Amino acid sequence: MSMKQTINRRTLLGTGAAAAALTLATPGLVRANTFPDRNFSVYIPTAEGGGADRNFRAFSSVWKTRLGVDFEPGFYPGASGRVGYEIYMGKAEPDCYNLLFGNVGPEVLNWALQPPTFGIDDYIYFGQVDKDPCCLFVGAESPLQTMDDIFAASKTRKLNVGTSRMAHPASIGLLALGDKLGVDFNLIPLQGGKGTVAGAVTGEVDFSVLTSGSVIAAGDSVKTLLVFGNNIAGEALDNAPSINDAYGMDLPEMLSTRAFGIHQKAIDDFPDRFEVLTRTFKESHEDPALMEAYIATKGQPEYLVYAGVEELAVEKQAMLDLGAEYKALLTGA
Repeated sequence: MSMKQTINRRTLLGTGAAAAALTLATPGLVRANTFPDRNFSVYIPTAEGGGADRNFRAFSSVWKTRLGVDFEPGFYPGASGRVGYEIYMGKAEPDCYNLLFGNVGPEVLNWALQPPTFGIDDYIYFGQVDKDPCCLFVGAESPLQTMDDIFAASKTRKLNVGTSRMAHPASIGLLALGDKLGVDFNLIPLQGGKGTVAGAVTGEVDFSVLTSGSVIAAGDSVKTLLVFGNNIAGEALDNAPSINDAYGMDLPEMLSTRAFGIHQKAIDDFPDRFEVLTRTFKESHEDPALMEAYIATKGQPEYLVYAGVEELAVEKQAMLDLGAEYKALLTGA
């Protein structure tokens, strides 16, 4: 008996009906096999060309090879990152094709100072690209070349200090130091990392505080004097001491973490798609090609550290707690 089957209209209809029945019976399986079938849109709540942009491009250049589609970034700076989150949560479809790429520390601090229009738990971070401590630095030509110089000058006038945004871990580090030593500083938001570095280099401000990765990328145009955490970069940050070691403090590390986020609803509605994202994200982080791409964008190798959903949930909550603790200092700066 021949096993051949003649393909005609009747057999095609029968095959189509069977496929439709399988789709209805196992929708998750079918979606998992076809996801993704188009490019991702990524909402970045900072300006193009900054540290977040560099890290996004380095990581997505590796991640896209596993997913077979590309990542299309959109930049939405404004209100210390708040604008980008509001647009993402208010307009982006929660279908796992729309992602957020933000800086956990400063952007979560926003919600501690002023709650967003959406629920704080309506989104999560699921994939950390890198993490680095914040620091205090001066321009290479600044007359203030040591912390002693800074404190001596602060006795004669109130020093102006650049920061990328008021609600930032680096801002907390500086204000906590001033509170400990009885010194008042005038914090001035300079709209992003580039502006904050430029402010110190040109003398627009007396010195600045910022994410250390961006300071390292600035090279010899700046000099780091203090790290608001552990200086795991060593000479790249001029072997600057940690704030706790230098001043006998017990301050938590003031960290900047770049990570991908997503709607909680997208996870609830498309768990199979989310599994693809988290699995391929981790695989991409373990790919040696990522380190090459990261270093090519002036990333510090020690800062390329993976973290997933659970670890990032802990950090998000820690930032909310830290913001509540230092809210008075930030709002009164």
